Amino acid sequence: MDITTAVLSLLAGIGVFLVACTLLSTNLESICSNRLRKLFAKASDKKLVGVGVGAVGTAAIQSSGATTVLVIGFVNAGILSLTLAAAIIYGANIGTTVTAQIVAFGLMGGSSIELDVIFASLTGIGAFINAYAKNDRTKKIGGIIAGFGMLFVGLQLMEGAMSGLSEEPAVKDFLGGIENLLLLVVIGAALTALVQSSSVMTSIIIAMLVVSDPLINLEQAIYLTMGSNIGSCVVAIMAGFSSGLNAKRTALIHLLFNVIGVIIFLVIGFVLGMATGGDVTFSSIFSGAFSSAATQLAMFHTVFNVVTVIIMLPLTGLLIKLVTTILPDKKDKAIPEDETGHGSHLFFLDENMLTTPAIAVLEVKNEILKMAELAMDNVKRASRIVCTLDMSEKKEFDDTENQIDYMNWAISHFLIKLSARPLSGKDVAYISTAFHSITDLERVGDYAENIVEYAEKLQSINESFSESAQEEIKNIVVTVESLYENIVDAYRNSSEESLKKAYDIEEDVDDITDAMADHHIERLSEGTCKASVGAEFLSLTSDVERIADHFINVGRTIRDVH
Repeated sequence: MDITTAVLSLLAGIGVFLVACTLLSTNLESICSNRLRKLFAKASDKKLVGVGVGAVGTAAIQSSGATTVLVIGFVNAGILSLTLAAAIIYGANIGTTVTAQIVAFGLMGGSSIELDVIFASLTGIGAFINAYAKNDRTKKIGGIIAGFGMLFVGLQLMEGAMSGLSEEPAVKDFLGGIENLLLLVVIGAALTALVQSSSVMTSIIIAMLVVSDPLINLEQAIYLTMGSNIGSCVVAIMAGFSSGLNAKRTALIHLLFNVIGVIIFLVIGFVLGMATGGDVTFSSIFSGAFSSAATQLAMFHTVFNVVTVIIMLPLTGLLIKLVTTILPDKKDKAIPEDETGHGSHLFFLDENMLTTPAIAVLEVKNEILKMAELAMDNVKRASRIVCTLDMSEKKEFDDTENQIDYMNWAISHFLIKLSARPLSGKDVAYISTAFHSITDLERVGDYAENIVEYAEKLQSINESFSESAQEEIKNIVVTVESLYENIVDAYRNSSEESLKKAYDIEEDVDDITDAMADHHIERLSEGTCKASVGAEFLSLTSDVERIADHFINVGRTIRDVH
């Protein structure tokens, strides 16, 4: 096999392995992401719990990149503290070593049929399940099985390519001649950043080791693997540095954690070499403990991350101080401005979440719930303004209305991009309803704006609603707020019981607004209310009724999804 064929085989192997990682990660995310998100949300401020959550979550979805992007999103939204985010990222670094352990286990021999061949055959089994299953969840399980099998198909291609390259003296002499350990770390980091997957890089290194005539020795492989830990931070950096300040800090924590870990092990390796005259090295330690070269490297990868976590966990406070010193608080603009110049922003979503569609869908729900909260806040604000004609809240009202309008635009654009990603049938149905929900909430904001305009008109003609009319307005807004609270519970938890309560309250709103109109006509006839304010009051009652209808529309979507 000549060099050209070997290189093409290597590219084919990398391609299959990357597709396998994507297939495995996407389907695992879709099945596990809801549980993973709840796990993150319930994580306490105890750092050990955060490490466990990060390790288990990453091992479950087979993607430290997805875990890191999720953590950055939570930090950006203010759900996670930097301390807890750091702990979860520590755990993610441990969880990501599972792939190397799986590959090493699959390469173990000792039977008439090699394990990697058995595992590779799962590609066909998973593909059949995915193709012929009727149930969406079963299809995803088939995708997971196929993705797992494809890991070993890609590995076999890479191993075959390495065997071909090992027959080329020039290639072997070049690779074997790289003895500068720091240079090996840099090469490992650069190549991992290029393929954006430490799992792929580690598997390539394993393939170099397991061929009959290895291209590199274990010591070289170990330092390349250390570099791959630094290169794996590229996904986090891309996600963090396109988001808010704390998201940038989280990405920097991830980078510094891995850089510090590499520095620690470089120092340990240097001290071991100096103290023993080169007799004790990382390779000698792990080759003495494990028989298989693949297992030796996989175990080093795990030990490297576990030891780094043990060292860094007590130093998390210092690490956060360092990060906040490098990226200090800005006194001017705390949030990025949208193109309207109002400083509006999304609270949970950013473009990087599109790489993890199942998680992005969950964050869309949170964004819509936040939009609903802002809309209800403005309804209450508008009712206070129209009753008191005190315009001190007008600036806050306008800012919130701008935020609601921006969210309507930004969420719509995000949903369009998200709909092009691979999604489950349930997620596709949800996205369809989400477009309607944000439109309904934007309309709630518009009706609240109408009410403020009535206040401005009353103020301009030096008139106001009577005390009894003001009391009715306050009471109906309390009723609408009760409806809103039930809608939020129904939407967040898919609660049919809360939706039913909301429907009952919506009927009460209809009855109350009808009664308000009748009472207003009575006040007009009695002279307690002036005709000059009559049109505004009747329009207000109609607006409140429509606000309730739009909130009901949002809650009703749970029936379209389930």
